[in-house]
Amino acid sequence: MPVSSRPPSVGEPVATWARDALRRTTALPAVHRVGLALVEGGGRRLQFTASDRLADGAPEWCHIDGYDDVPLNTAVRTGASVLGTLAGLQERYAAFAARQEGTATVAVAAVPLVADAQTVGGYVLFFEQPQPLDDDQRGRLEDLGRLLGSTLRRAQGAVRRTTAGFADDDVPPGASVAVHEVAPAPSAVAPARTFLRSILTEWGLDEDAVYTAVLCLSELVTNAVIHSQTGCSVRVLLDRGVLLTSVRDLGAHEVAVDSVDDPLQPNGRGLQVLDALATRWGTTVDGDGTTVWFVLDLA
Repeated sequence: MPVSSRPPSVGEPVATWARDALRRTTALPAVHRVGLALVEGGGRRLQFTASDRLADGAPEWCHIDGYDDVPLNTAVRTGASVLGTLAGLQERYAAFAARQEGTATVAVAAVPLVADAQTVGGYVLFFEQPQPLDDDQRGRLEDLGRLLGSTLRRAQGAVRRTTAGFADDDVPPGASVAVHEVAPAPSAVAPARTFLRSILTEWGLDEDAVYTAVLCLSELVTNAVIHSQTGCSVRVLLDRGVLLTSVRDLGAHEVAVDSVDDPLQPNGRGLQVLDALATRWGTTVDGDGTTVWFVLDLA
C-alpha cells in the first residue's frame, strides 16, 4: 500500500528503464501482471510501479512500505527470491494471498534486482498458469534480475544532480530527519560524528545503537572526504524503528568492500566495518555523485 501521497521522482532514464523492464517481464510465459520496486536509500520505503500502472505508456510510481509482509518486499530486504503457489504462500503471506483471490494469479515469483553484488530493487511476477518453481526457473529469473539490476544502475547513473544536498528528498509522515553539511577537510569528520551522536541521543536511541551509527558514519564521511575532495552531506532519518543514514558527495569514486591483507593497515577498513555492523548498506550513483547509505534496524 502507498505510504506517501507525494509520488517519487525517478527521472526519465529510470522511467525508460522501467518501461523496458515491464515489457521484458510481461512477455514471459503465463505472466499476467508485473510489479517493480526500487530501493530508496535503504530505508523503509520502496519506489513501486507495475504493469497496470502505466498512464500513456509512462509508469506511475508510488512509495510503499518496505517492511510490508509481501513476497516482493521480502526479496528486496533479504536479497533472496521468493517463489511459490498461492496455496504455498498462504501460511507465510496470508494477507497477500487473500488479496489475490478472485484474480487470475495461481503462482508468484519475487526476485531481487542485483548490481555490483548489491540489491537495488526487485520484481514480482504474477502467473496465471501453474509453474515448475524449480531450481532451473529460479536460476533463469535470478539471471534476469542481475541483468535488469545492472541496467537500472546505469539508468540511475544518468540522472543528473547539481548539488550534494538532500533538500528535495521527501520525508515519510511521522519520521524524524536531520541534515549536516561536511566541509572538504579531514578535520570535518569529528564535527560530523558529534552531530550524529547529539541528534540520535536527542531522539532517544540507546547507547549501543548510537555508538554503532557514529562508527559507521565516521568511516563513510572519511571515505567521502578523502576520495571526493568536495565535502559531503549527511542525512539521518528515523522512521518507525529503522535508522537510515546517508552520505552524499559529488565524486564518482568506486565503493566496494575490499580485503585488508595487513591487519595493521590503517586504511581500507571502512566498508568492512559497515558490512559487519549495519543491518544493510548500499550505494546510489547518479550523474553527479555518489550516495552511500546504511540502515540499522532498531526494533
